[in-house]
Amino acid sequence: MEQQSVRIDKWLWAARFFKTRGLAKKAIDGGKVQVDGTRVKTSKMIAPGALIKVPQGWDHWEVEVVAVSNQRRGAPEARELYRETPESLARREREAEQRRLANQTMRAPKGRPDKRDRRDIQRFQRQRPDE
Repeated sequence: MEQQSVRIDKWLWAARFFKTRGLAKKAIDGGKVQVDGTRVKTSKMIAPGALIKVPQGWDHWEVEVVAVSNQRRGAPEARELYRETPESLARREREAEQRRLANQTMRAPKGRPDKRDRRDIQRFQRQRPDE
C-alpha cells in the first residue's frame, strides 16, 4: 500500500465496491462513477485525497480516498482505503430507513386468488380503455 496512485478501476475493486474489475469498468464507462465531480475513464489514476462518488446497489457512496492499493484484501483492510463523508453516511442511513418503512407498509400476498378475486380481475381486464 505504499503506492502514490493507482487506476480507478483497480482501486474500486481493491476497496470492495465491486466484485470484479470488469464490473467496476462497466460502472465507470457508464458514467456512474465520478471523481471530484466529473466523469472519468477507466485509466484515470487516483491518489489519496480524491473524492469519489460510487453507486452500490440502492446506495450511493461519497468517499474520500485515504490510501491506494491495487491488491484486493480482506474487508477490514479495504475499509481503510477510504473514508465516507458525513453527508453521504447520513443520506444512506436516511434512505435505508425510508426503504425499511416502505417495506413494512406493503402487505404480503395471501396466495392464489379465490373466486371473488378472480371475478374482480376479470372485471378489471374487461374495463380496459379503448386503444
